[in-house]
Amino acid sequence: MSLILIVEDNPRNMKLVRDVLQVKGHTTLEAVTGEEGIAFALAHQPNLILMDIQLPGINGIDALRALRADPATAKIPVIAVTASVMQQDRKLIIEAGFDGYLGKPINLVEFLAAVNEMLARPVA
Repeated sequence: MSLILIVEDNPRNMKLVRDVLQVKGHTTLEAVTGEEGIAFALAHQPNLILMDIQLPGINGIDALRALRADPATAKIPVIAVTASVMQQDRKLIIEAGFDGYLGKPINLVEFLAAVNEMLARPVA
């Protein structure tokens, strides 16, 4: 299937997302900091990145900026997966350039639909 990088510092959230994706046949990579996520994206070129916003070290928005600034990772779709669900948070996240947004707690039907939609998009 696809290689999906999960950037998430909460072990329970990481396990849920990893297990759901692997059951659906995807291969996953796991990073717990923004810096690690950037390094893994550069090294492995995943088909999709699922990025928490509140991370140790640099946050998900700064990590996204770094990914978009590098031609090697600029085109990888990135979905924000975050507990920041206030309208102004969502606006800030989308304006930062994320390809999608999913709130926590994760709704599995919405989550899988968003993942499948991103993976089905033609790469620009």
